Amino acid sequence: MKYIHMLMYVLTFSFAPITLATTDPMHDNKPPLPQAASEALINSISAFSHFTKEEVKASTPGTNEAWRNYVHARNSEQKKKIKKMKKALNVDIELMNLNDVVVRKLTPKVITPEFKDKVYLDIHGGAFVLFGGLPSIEEGLLVAERLGIVVYSVDYRMPPTFPFPAALNDVVAVYNALLDQAGEGNIFVGGTSAGGGLVLSLVQSLIKSETPLPNAVYAGTPWADLTKTSDSLYTNEGIDNVLVTYDGQLEAAAKLYAGKKALTDPAISPLYGSFGHFPPTFLVTGTRDLFLSDTVRVNRAIRDSKGVTQLEVFEGLSHAEYLIFYKTPESETTYHLMKSFFLSYL
Repeated sequence: MKYIHMLMYVLTFSFAPITLATTDPMHDNKPPLPQAASEALINSISAFSHFTKEEVKASTPGTNEAWRNYVHARNSEQKKKIKKMKKALNVDIELMNLNDVVVRKLTPKVITPEFKDKVYLDIHGGAFVLFGGLPSIEEGLLVAERLGIVVYSVDYRMPPTFPFPAALNDVVAVYNALLDQAGEGNIFVGGTSAGGGLVLSLVQSLIKSETPLPNAVYAGTPWADLTKTSDSLYTNEGIDNVLVTYDGQLEAAAKLYAGKKALTDPAISPLYGSFGHFPPTFLVTGTRDLFLSDTVRVNRAIRDSKGVTQLEVFEGLSHAEYLIFYKTPESETTYHLMKSFFLSYL
């Protein structure tokens, strides 16, 4: 079965000029292009494959074996993008094992002086099922290069073979190893999408166990509520050209990850947990993001609990396109702002 490439990052982009004035908003049932976004983002969106809700639902794997085949195919494709990024970015990669978890240490050629003794724990996205192995370092490469900080990307275990709590246990184990190595006050943590959700779950777990917390947190468009509750799951359905819809692959991936746990369990969906005593948190989303409401709800939960946040919302951005289209001004701005935020909480 040929599965639709949803939740994925395209491997090559076309930046050929387009004429907005002649763009038909309803052509092929595509949403109109975001005319107030950067030219680079507009061109990237124009070149990105668009699928309907019905196509996404029809493409959802129906068995564990089908999921394994799908994940293998998608990860194989994603490796091609990562290899290109490795050549373009000045980052050294070292495969290692921390507390019995596979980790890749990413060291930039140039380290920001203020980050000399600091480390960043990177938790990759992919709906809890995708981008294991080499693809797990995609955002870690950008953080290492653009922030000038040593990054540890966690290659956590995933369903269908390893449902919850395997991923969270792995992330906690690596955090504790870095805490032993780098020491309290020297760690930042972050991730996008499912990785952003795991970041929130990690921090809540650390607070419960009274473990020293990271200096600051980055949660990029976090999948923080795995149920179909957030408003933008409805308002941005079919508008977000990356996720498209909750129905189908997202819903199925959520259930694979949760295993025997309810989707509303706070350890699965951190929005149902406590945000008291949270570290300063940097949040990113876009006006077309299916997880816009998840991000807004996390921001409100932290603020209502007397925490500090910085919420950045980009015009015309679908889910995680600051990472997918990393050669756009929106992407450059995201990591520039993240760096400034982290520097404020050394």
